[in-house]
Amino acid sequence: MDSAAPTAQEGKTANLIYILYLAGFVVGITGLIGLVMAYINKDGAPEWVQSHYRFQIRTFWIGMLLGVIGVLTAAIGIGFLILLFMAVWMIVRCVKGMKFVSLGQAHPNPAGWMFS
Repeated sequence: MDSAAPTAQEGKTANLIYILYLAGFVVGITGLIGLVMAYINKDGAPEWVQSHYRFQIRTFWIGMLLGVIGVLTAAIGIGFLILLFMAVWMIVRCVKGMKFVSLGQAHPNPAGWMFS
């Protein structure tokens, strides 16, 4: 068996999780499905893909935190700005992550709060 085949497949799975996160803006449950997939696949994956799974898991949980804060503060008006920031933040993180997956590269900063 070619040693590149599992890496290619793992890259596809990481890319699918980014897509599920983006689809979560329309169909909410897909983000949760992506989170479960990232947790399930992170241990057996090549190291470059593990960096994407760590990044995806952090993206979900930080996004969830921002979403809760946004909802709780929506009554005083600032929550809508927080929710807007969270949406843009998640989209940019997913698109940049997909870029690194398409290049076959590890995410340069999977533990970061911002984009790269």
